[in-house]
Amino acid sequence: MNKPFSQACENNRAPIGDILVRLLSNRESVLELGSGTGQHAVWFARQLPHLYWQTSDRIENHSGINQWLDESGLDNIGVPIALNVSRDVWPKKKFEAAFSSNTAHIMAWPEVEIMFREVASSLVAGGLFCLYGPMQYSGVIAAESNRAFNYRLKESNPNQGIREFNDLDQLALSAGMSLLEDNAMPANNRLLVWQKT
Repeated sequence: MNKPFSQACENNRAPIGDILVRLLSNRESVLELGSGTGQHAVWFARQLPHLYWQTSDRIENHSGINQWLDESGLDNIGVPIALNVSRDVWPKKKFEAAFSSNTAHIMAWPEVEIMFREVASSLVAGGLFCLYGPMQYSGVIAAESNRAFNYRLKESNPNQGIREFNDLDQLALSAGMSLLEDNAMPANNRLLVWQKT
């Protein structure tokens, strides 16, 4: 069976990695939500050999993630936890950081709300939540490519769509996390970082 492959992961892993290496230099554990193909997990775990990278995703994606993990030979990545944010039990273990890439816009809004609430309770005090993807600000999607992408998302499922930064930031605040960084990224994406207070 061929390993799953995402060109987007290949394209964005280095710029995301640069920021994660800076932010997570003194952290020891990360929970990744929506590990997808597993490519990000392998790349970041290799860049950050001092920390333990815990993968998670819906069960149907586990075999692909495990192919990437097995091939990597790395011992600082955990095999995926079954985690559909609204249906599965979240891990009891506390993490020093959480990371999620390109998930908020494909979840329904109630799932995004659950993700923020559960991430906050999964983090130690001072823990970081790093969320990557396209964003809109005060109702404006600046890039034409993102506007087209948002249209396609909503056409395929009205519950999907590029999320409003202010709404996400409000969810974070309600969950006891405050904005630490808003990083502009290539291809009109952002990497938002909140810290649990």
